[in-house]
Amino acid sequence: MITKDLLRQVVFNQKKDLEVKKEMIRRDLLGKILPWMKDERVLILTGVRRCGKSTLLRQMMQEVTGWCYASFEDERLLDFRAQDFELLNEALIEAYGPTNIYFFDEVQNIDKFETFVRRLQEAGKKVVLTGSNAALLSKEMGTRLTGRYKAFEVYPFSFSEFLRYKSVLLAKADWHIPEKKVALLRLFEEYLSTGGLPEYLKNKDVDYVRTLFENILYKDIIARYDVRREKIMKELVNLLATLVASPFTYNALKNALGLSNAITVKEYLSYLGNSYLFFELLKFSYSVKKQLGSPRKIYLIDSAFHRVCGATFTPDKGKNLENVVFLELKRRGKEPYYHAEKHECDFVVKTGTTITEAIQVCYSMDKANQERELSGLLEAMVTFKLKKGLLLTLEQSGELTREGKRITLMPVLAWLTQTND
Repeated sequence: MITKDLLRQVVFNQKKDLEVKKEMIRRDLLGKILPWMKDERVLILTGVRRCGKSTLLRQMMQEVTGWCYASFEDERLLDFRAQDFELLNEALIEAYGPTNIYFFDEVQNIDKFETFVRRLQEAGKKVVLTGSNAALLSKEMGTRLTGRYKAFEVYPFSFSEFLRYKSVLLAKADWHIPEKKVALLRLFEEYLSTGGLPEYLKNKDVDYVRTLFENILYKDIIARYDVRREKIMKELVNLLATLVASPFTYNALKNALGLSNAITVKEYLSYLGNSYLFFELLKFSYSVKKQLGSPRKIYLIDSAFHRVCGATFTPDKGKNLENVVFLELKRRGKEPYYHAEKHECDFVVKTGTTITEAIQVCYSMDKANQERELSGLLEAMVTFKLKKGLLLTLEQSGELTREGKRITLMPVLAWLTQTND
């Protein structure tokens, strides 16, 4: 039973916690979100657990006035129900005074939360929500607030944010100064290995990653979706970790797991996607039927999870590099696919209805792999009539011309730290 006194206690305690100053790395996404604070729509920030959504809320709070805050991760709110929102609202007004902006953290824990959100919105209030389940939020918001919300996806630190965390100021000329280039490459190798989960970068404690992984697996997936075949789900996660940046089919996974049909695999993969642990990348085709029937590729939300997903898995540096590029494309709001006919191109980017970019990722290009890497990129460029293509490597740079088309070789560091559009 939730009482007014309990809600008052929770709200005041959470407010006190917010007053404790914390060292925060400014997130690149903040500049994209703030202009929408003047818009009447509800803002939703979604992303994997512990990727920095709550910190991003704090940074937003520093930029605006007249707000209040409640986090539903608090164990004291386990029995909170939709009908308790009015009591919560009274407690928030007592703690913060009359407010125009409501920040609700991990609100998807509350059934029918969207009814109260809609009421606030209709009263002219600005509402900002965070959650770690994409489908649950979009389903509920789509039902009650069609066209009345704008969603942003939050990811672990990008490489630019990682450098900021390390207090490294990057200048364009640094890549051409040997000492600085070596230092940057060393930092990037660290980023490839450790990933960008803010808390893990602080404590470097593998047990933290293991606990986080188990929370995602058990709370966000197994408990939320009432998964009965827990062993199969764990085996699937371990299998996917070994397949990062590789093509797969539901049938192949079904056979590897000893299942009788692929429906279970498809469902489990959708749960993993909704919790932001894994992402599926489709093969591009103008035919939706062909697109859905083709093999997909799988990517992991952060390199740190390699340490706990597969028991004996040592990630391939080339695949890990491709994973980093995929996540950066997602951060930049791009719509990536892969392309494959006779050869494979790692990423083609769709803008509107047109493919506008072709990107190949290769840890290091040499005589042994040059033909393969260039063939996949060229095939995509020819197919989509692109004059330019991009080949990202660890540190090679230059330009090539093949069949009248220009291919830019760029160090992935330069691409990751360039100004986004």
